[in-house]
Amino acid sequence: MLMNNYSRADVGFVRGDGAILWDDSGKDYIDFASGIGVCALGHSHKGVAKVIAKQAKTLLHTSNLYNIAPQTKLADKISNLLGGGYELFFANSGAEANECAIKLARKFGFSKGRKSEIISLKNSFHGRTIATLAMTGQDKFHPDEFGAYPDGFKFYDSIDDIIANLNENTAAVIIELVQGEGGINPLDKDKVQNLAKILNQKDILLITDEVQCGVYRTGEFVTSKLYDITPDIITFAKGLGNGVPISACATRKSIFSPGDHGSTFGGGFLVTAVSEYVLDKLDELKNSGKLDKIIAKFEKKIDKLIEENSDIFLKRVGIGLMQGVVLKDPNLLSQIVSKALENRVLILRSGDRTLRFLPPLNLSKKEMKEGFIRLNLAINKAKK
Repeated sequence: MLMNNYSRADVGFVRGDGAILWDDSGKDYIDFASGIGVCALGHSHKGVAKVIAKQAKTLLHTSNLYNIAPQTKLADKISNLLGGGYELFFANSGAEANECAIKLARKFGFSKGRKSEIISLKNSFHGRTIATLAMTGQDKFHPDEFGAYPDGFKFYDSIDDIIANLNENTAAVIIELVQGEGGINPLDKDKVQNLAKILNQKDILLITDEVQCGVYRTGEFVTSKLYDITPDIITFAKGLGNGVPISACATRKSIFSPGDHGSTFGGGFLVTAVSEYVLDKLDELKNSGKLDKIIAKFEKKIDKLIEENSDIFLKRVGIGLMQGVVLKDPNLLSQIVSKALENRVLILRSGDRTLRFLPPLNLSKKEMKEGFIRLNLAINKAKK
């Protein structure tokens, strides 16, 4: 029997292909969620399956006590995509990547004679471990029954408030450039650049949590490139492995020594081999111009959806294929998500009034068209 910690929809999927899923009764669904932004190349990608099969027949696990060739290759690839100069640690989830960032920041702060304070933003989300929950700037993620939460974390309403509260104890500031669980909220570029400048002057680390908005989700490998900043630490997960569990923490600061951190499973042969392949394919998609075209078409579809339903929608938010539609009435959010499922198109929620779209990055025209047809039907039913 499973633990009662998920509110699952009453549907189970048995097969997938691209942005299409089939349930156990044979009905097809258009997936505009891609496993919460994970399956960047869609479901059952033949190339990914081939890499998995090949590696499974060769070698799966030896642990990080020994050299792992595909791990080294992936680290070099990610560092190169970031412009060089980054060291990588691989783990299994976004929360683990952020835990690594916390330890890096605290050791850095210690080396500077500071305490270990890490500052985040209100409405942020950084994971579900006790430490990453404490770093998450939403009170609803801090129920008393999971306390006491570790000290050393503070969050503020705005970047201006963060800057005003920097002090001799601040080791790092962590931000999501597009807040994934907080309403698909892109941060203001000028304010982010000013924050990065001030942190650099004060020798305080800037961490960007790109677990959801990274790996080409917003049109570039890292969203920090769109903001013209160079973070000291960047965390990744989700789209990095197209469904295999892998995350990464990249740092420009050589902080750790042997024994400071580790993972039994992190960065194993299978996941790093798959991730290198996934990044190659996503890089091709970007460099060919196809990704930018898909983004432009998807944005137009959403804009049309809002125009045709201006009685319930306020605006489009987000960047690239990390998009949200803000509702005038938050009470409609659950109804639309539910009706969408009934009409066999998968969408997500973000915050208390935003529909969230995280489709595969290689979404086809046919899949996109059919998905919006079904979504329009769902919206019309939800409004009745």
